[in-house]
Amino acid sequence: MRRFPFVTLDVFTQRPLEGNQLAVFTDGRGLSDAEMQGLARETNLSETTFIIPRDAEIERQNGVKVRIFTVAEELPFAGHPTLGTATLLHRQRGDKEVNLDLRVGKVPVRFSQR
Repeated sequence: MRRFPFVTLDVFTQRPLEGNQLAVFTDGRGLSDAEMQGLARETNLSETTFIIPRDAEIERQNGVKVRIFTVAEELPFAGHPTLGTATLLHRQRGDKEVNLDLRVGKVPVRFSQR
């Protein structure tokens, strides 16, 4: 049986169970478009993202490949899934800037401490 690891995030809040929920599948390699759409339907959240890991040099040049789905379709861009996914990657990697490679193009997200 295949496993699909994911993280559920609360975006735009500091408190659990508030904000906009987001499911982030941390390794979407090998998933078809139909499987991603099915998993997004299964999570039943407004948006679900899939990180598609690739070679470190390609990620440095082009950004981290991320696809965004609603329960009905894939989106080229959306705010809270972009920020939520970038925040997860920032926490995992510690980078001050996370570059995402979305359908709309390369989207840089910069982090600073308050």
